[in-house]
Amino acid sequence: MQKDTAERREMPALVGALLGLLAAHAGLYSQARIQRRVVSLVIGELFAFGRRTVTQGLLALGLWECDWSAWYRLFSCGRFDEAGAGAVLLRESLTHVAAAAPYVVGTDGVRIPRSSKTLAGTSWLPALGTAFFKRGLQRAQRFVHGAWLTPLEGGYSRAIPLRFVPAFPAKAVAAAEGKGKAVTTIAACREWEAGLRFVCWVRTQLDAAGRAQQWLLWLADGSYDVRDLWRQLPERCILVVRTARNRALFALPPSKTARAGQVGRPPSYGDQALAPAAWLRQRKGWTQRDVLVRGTMRRMRYRVEGPFVRADLPGRVLFLIIIGGSTRQVGKRHPKRKQVQPCFYLVNAVPATFTPGLAENLAENLAGTDDVAWQLPLPIPTLLAWLWQRWELEVAHREMKSELGVGEIQCWNPRAAVLSVQWSVWCYALLLFAGYRTWGICHQPLAAPRWQQHVRRWSIATLLRAFRAALWHNPQFRTAWSPSTDNWADIDAWIAVSTNAAAFSARL
Repeated sequence: MQKDTAERREMPALVGALLGLLAAHAGLYSQARIQRRVVSLVIGELFAFGRRTVTQGLLALGLWECDWSAWYRLFSCGRFDEAGAGAVLLRESLTHVAAAAPYVVGTDGVRIPRSSKTLAGTSWLPALGTAFFKRGLQRAQRFVHGAWLTPLEGGYSRAIPLRFVPAFPAKAVAAAEGKGKAVTTIAACREWEAGLRFVCWVRTQLDAAGRAQQWLLWLADGSYDVRDLWRQLPERCILVVRTARNRALFALPPSKTARAGQVGRPPSYGDQALAPAAWLRQRKGWTQRDVLVRGTMRRMRYRVEGPFVRADLPGRVLFLIIIGGSTRQVGKRHPKRKQVQPCFYLVNAVPATFTPGLAENLAENLAGTDDVAWQLPLPIPTLLAWLWQRWELEVAHREMKSELGVGEIQCWNPRAAVLSVQWSVWCYALLLFAGYRTWGICHQPLAAPRWQQHVRRWSIATLLRAFRAALWHNPQFRTAWSPSTDNWADIDAWIAVSTNAAAFSARL
């Protein structure tokens, strides 16, 4: 009984955090009724136990007799501002990140499977999960998920989506965006271009919020190790990207002092350096460090080499971080040895005397200056701790698809087909942010089931269960069914008045 009382005291804080975030978005809507529909659909997401569609949300709210067309116009007329909602979430996240600490974001491509060949934004893409020797195809919409990674707690982080940027190929069905009658066609772009657009947007939002001097740490996978992306990287941005094991790297060109007396064009490259995989055969120069990763101390064997410049990219100074492979034991009842493959990362360097406002891309004067001392933009322990947190984006993808049904809203309008997906992602971010504000990361708010005695952090399923329990304490959301009685007359009476949202959605 005491445990239940403690839970009841904590539940309203969760709902209050959600309502506070919804109130912060009030300025995005031109009319109060639009805001009410947005708030209602968010509540409907909590109590919709079937497919996550607009009509299922209306049924969960008990609005089965209303006209549904106005609710669909949130998407078809562009009344939901996806970029504006992301800006609100970013400003709210600044209360959890100190100005002296880096603001960490991650990007990753994600596909929303579709069965239609005419739905806006769809195209044929390589199917995931098929054999590497015979790749299949699937019909899907391609987006780039841009997420804020919360500060580390016990080696854990959370990926809270800020933007869900379309990255449709050139052969995709034409899609539209815009508000009201201002409709524009979404231009085709590659995945790294959409990711770069997101990072530039974050940099602009940080500058507008008074965080112009704050570092922006960007975590990305190997698909973002592109020459044009390195060239367009915004200032005060640190890119940590996985690179190929055979990446061609070169030493810095000789300084002006070393070239004294030489005639001709200054060289753009120095001597060719070892390929990233070749450093694994070097026996000296390795360092070992214990890093807390997802609640477990892991011994990492690493080395930092550089500074280097990439082939066809002489103006960007980079450091190479090599994580050596290892073998560790997994499992308790039936332990097995798991082989961890080595990883290679590139990170942009900064001058040792770096001051904010100094251009990081020194292509025009790198070869003509004296020796410049280069260093990592952040301490190596900080970089090692964040390298493994990009996996949180994959966790978010699974939760968004399995628990909130991203892509299940039935919208065929060229704008709604895209905006409805972004809406579902925003709902997930809203709920996850409210849970993070209330519980943190590692705090377990509810009593874990007997089969989950070693839960280290709460899941999205726990979060939804807590929201429903908190709202069910309110008489307006309380279920009409009670299994504690054997009086069938009372049961018939309760069924007769079962207009409750959760009761209807549960098909009582």
